[in-house]
Amino acid sequence: MTIIHLSPVGGDEPTAAELAAIEAEWPLIEAELDLLNAQIAVISAGPEASALVTRRMRRAERRLLNVTRKLANRDPETEDAA
Repeated sequence: MTIIHLSPVGGDEPTAAELAAIEAEWPLIEAELDLLNAQIAVISAGPEASALVTRRMRRAERRLLNVTRKLANRDPETEDAA
């Protein structure tokens, strides 16, 4: 007896366009993971956080903002054509 009710997964594979969309978002995912790791380091260090730890946090925040800006500024017309 199973307590998890899942609908059967179809044999549909992602299309090339769907895979391209995932690949296009990968820099954002990576930047978010870097920020999360930096936040964990700051929290773990507590009040004794070194300048290096806080610099790593600022650098991760800046990178996330840059990646987000690039994704927001991309032209959807050219993205759909690819």
